[in-house]
Amino acid sequence: MKAIITVVGSDKVGIIAKVSAYLAEKSINIVDITQTILSGNFVMMMMVDFEKSSTDIDGARKDLTETCRNMGVEINLMSEKVFSEMHRI
Repeated sequence: MKAIITVVGSDKVGIIAKVSAYLAEKSINIVDITQTILSGNFVMMMMVDFEKSSTDIDGARKDLTETCRNMGVEINLMSEKVFSEMHRI
C-alpha cells in the first residue's frame, strides 16, 4: 500500500532526518519526495510504500504525529487512494 505524507511548519534543522529515520526504522520505503521553503515555512510531501513495513498506516500516523508535535510541525499521513480521491477534479 502506498501513502502520502505531508509535513508543514516553521523551518528547522532535522525535520527530514527525523521523519526519514522513522520510516527507515519501520521499513517504509520513500518512493518520491519533494520539499521547499515558502516564506520561512517548511513544506514537504512524500509518497511512501508500506509493502515491507513492520507497522500499518494507523501506527505510523500515531508515531509520526508525536514525533512532529515535538518538533513543532504538522504532519498528515493518508492512503494514496484517499489522497487521490480528495484531490480529484
